[in-house]
Amino acid sequence: MDVLKFLGQALLPEKYYKMSKDELENRVREIKAQMGKELFILGHHYQRDEVFQFSDVAGDSLQLSQIAAKNHEAKYIVFCGVHFMAETADILASDEQVVVLPDLKAGCSMADMADIHQAERAWMKLQEQFGDTIIPITYVNSTAAIKAFCGRNGGTTVTSSNAKKVVTWAFTQKERMLFLPDQHLGRNTSYDLGIPLEQMAIWDPNKDELEFEGNLEDVKVILWKGHCSVHQNFTVENIETIRASEPDRTILVHPECCREVVEKSDLNGSTHYIVETIKAAPAGSKWAIGTEMNLVKRIIKQFPDKDIISLNPHFCSCLTMNRIDLPHLVWALENLIEGKVVNEIAVDKATAKDAVVALDRMLALS
Repeated sequence: MDVLKFLGQALLPEKYYKMSKDELENRVREIKAQMGKELFILGHHYQRDEVFQFSDVAGDSLQLSQIAAKNHEAKYIVFCGVHFMAETADILASDEQVVVLPDLKAGCSMADMADIHQAERAWMKLQEQFGDTIIPITYVNSTAAIKAFCGRNGGTTVTSSNAKKVVTWAFTQKERMLFLPDQHLGRNTSYDLGIPLEQMAIWDPNKDELEFEGNLEDVKVILWKGHCSVHQNFTVENIETIRASEPDRTILVHPECCREVVEKSDLNGSTHYIVETIKAAPAGSKWAIGTEMNLVKRIIKQFPDKDIISLNPHFCSCLTMNRIDLPHLVWALENLIEGKVVNEIAVDKATAKDAVVALDRMLALS
């Protein structure tokens, strides 16, 4: 049998692993030329270069989904990213468009740290504890079901670019905020807005309990106990090493890093902010960047006039993002040419409807 079924995904036929890099790249070019405007390939910033080069547009997850939604000529949207990103693309796409993720195992550890069953249980317990005083906010790096949960309960989504604006709005709606699934972005944003750490609690979804020492009435922010496995790897020790050897090197990190790392860095901001900051920096300036390695390597190539290193020299790339490789991309595209769709990402209508409510609330604030 040429293709076997495994966990809902067809196993990649062996022939694709036997093709050379040149053969795979040429095949992508041929298919893109053959399909023309019917095919639209999205490439996330963290994607490996061998795949990233074929993106019709590149960017952050929500930005890519919004661009795809405006492309009415594309019949097939192939998202070279991770599962939650493809879900968002499907939510915003038209009913006639098909969203494909070349490898269904390209997930996101952070998004997987908050499933809908955990969220519903937490919401019930927190409502019993605090009453109707909480608004749920979710990072766009979350499942469609979690976005829908926030939409149903008066909340919204947030990106690392608009976090301060959205969180400020949240506190005009309710006394307290539940922030899912990344505790670090929630903590860093809230702290920057003047909320002390002493007023932040943590919800542990595995234990179904609130972690907080003190008077519960003082709680303003409830942080879901989740994190990005990539940005978690940047440490205070990394910063101290650079400060000791190269005090003139500017340290720039993503707000998914822990509070201590963000506090000791010189600058922090979204992926877009990081790229634009380096772009505007003077030639010869020295930088240490704390974000995903594929992006850091790409920035180093794009700006050879600047001295750029990774904050963590032993740091690896996003492993789940890297599951999207050339063999899987070619396989997915060849199936489309043959009139077959593999690894389609389709969010059910009810979930999509509630998720759009959450997304629209955010966009109205932007």
